[in-house]
Amino acid sequence: MQYHKIMCLDYGDARIGIAFSDFLQITANPYEIYHCEERNKDLKYLTNLAQANSVELIVIGMPYSMDGTKNQRTEITTNFGNQLQEMSKIKVVYEDERLSSYEAEEILKQNKVSPKDRKKQLDMLSAAIILEAYLNNRKKE
Repeated sequence: MQYHKIMCLDYGDARIGIAFSDFLQITANPYEIYHCEERNKDLKYLTNLAQANSVELIVIGMPYSMDGTKNQRTEITTNFGNQLQEMSKIKVVYEDERLSSYEAEEILKQNKVSPKDRKKQLDMLSAAIILEAYLNNRKKE
């Protein structure tokens, strides 16, 4: 039996928070924050990272409006996801990311992380929270 990880992205124009599941796809772990450069280079980096980590699925946080409707960011995110799936040949799915940044911020505050360090950790912790939600929702199916 071969085991694979799930990679999760909290996609933004300037930064992408990255998290991975364990090989059993039970837990979500923050990995890093990638600072965006040029779209093709970003896609290549994420493709190589996914392949190096035995990823079988990529989850991208979908930034719906608070009322659950699509907006300009959801379109931009979907576009990015389509390009990543095409380049990596790894299936991309989306998970609602509403309030994930708020939740991550609260966790960092509770752990007394300084505001300066919070900014450095926020996106990857948000990615882990999005991935955790995906893993939990999948268990319910």
